[in-house]
Amino acid sequence: MPKIKVAILFGGGSNEHEVSLQSAHSVITHMDPQKYELILVGITREGEWFRYYGDIQHIRKNRWREDRENCVPVILSPNTRHANRLLELAHGQVRETPFDIVFPVLHGRNGEDGTLQGLFELAGVPYVGCDALSSALCMDKDKAHKLVEREGIRTPASQVFERGMTRKQLLNQLQHATYPLMVKPVRSGSSIGISMVHDLPELLAAMDAAYRHDSRILVEEYIKGVEVGCAILGNEELIVGELDEIELPGGFFDYTEKYTLAHARIHVPARIDDRLADRIKQTAITIYRTLGCSGLARVDMFVTAEGEIYFNEVNTFPGFTECSRYPNMMKGIGLAFPDLIDRLIQLGLER
Repeated sequence: MPKIKVAILFGGGSNEHEVSLQSAHSVITHMDPQKYELILVGITREGEWFRYYGDIQHIRKNRWREDRENCVPVILSPNTRHANRLLELAHGQVRETPFDIVFPVLHGRNGEDGTLQGLFELAGVPYVGCDALSSALCMDKDKAHKLVEREGIRTPASQVFERGMTRKQLLNQLQHATYPLMVKPVRSGSSIGISMVHDLPELLAAMDAAYRHDSRILVEEYIKGVEVGCAILGNEELIVGELDEIELPGGFFDYTEKYTLAHARIHVPARIDDRLADRIKQTAITIYRTLGCSGLARVDMFVTAEGEIYFNEVNTFPGFTECSRYPNMMKGIGLAFPDLIDRLIQLGLER
């Protein structure tokens, strides 16, 4: 059988650039070289695309762009005449490099928000993960909450604030606020720009911080409960991984905790009874279907002491290292990392 040619994209212009590098390195090192021919494409923070021929350890160490001799400018054209072709711009010439599928190992804006997926769809090329519409909906926490709520699933009460609102407008909307509250950029991942606040001065400072990452922010009800995640794999037929549970004494699962686990512990499987676990999984499947997900997604929820389930968010391309939550939830049902990658590529080709 000929090898499947996989164009792996990494980096990107979002504030999760370095997370992408770690995920991409892990994906690359777990792909079977007997099955796949890899075409590595790095995207800089400034949005430049390069075919990368160098040492993959430089990707993990965020030094790949310094290896200039092994970086060749490249274009993925939306012109379907060049479908399944990368155009390499080397030494004043254009060289076409064929591929079978794109594996976008990118997080955050211009990676999992539908923009890149729209380019793939214009170009008519297969790719791994959710489509353009689903990616955009899941990235927008406000719109995702509104759609999921229409399905009868609880979501935290929230208000949306636009950059440029006057202080008087802000105070009018916040006069009945009950603390603590969560402040979030509407479109951001890895808990970047998210704060928990306990009074008005903290709230106003947190809103300023969140505006650095998006022009729209959410001020959201704090749900006192346990955060759980549900990993889902599939297009029509779905595979549901083990649930995980985040144990954190105080505060919330912010960027630092996600990538250091300084105080948090992640339990796989979650420490809950089977009946509640089944309810959570069914809720996650409903959310996955409601938001049009395909390929993969991690659905994050809160569970209160009374057993009430609240939707938090969906990650359409969650962290993908060996230590990341999604692969570990799939490992919990016996799906090893290389097999998970195989399935994702087949799902992308089937679609």
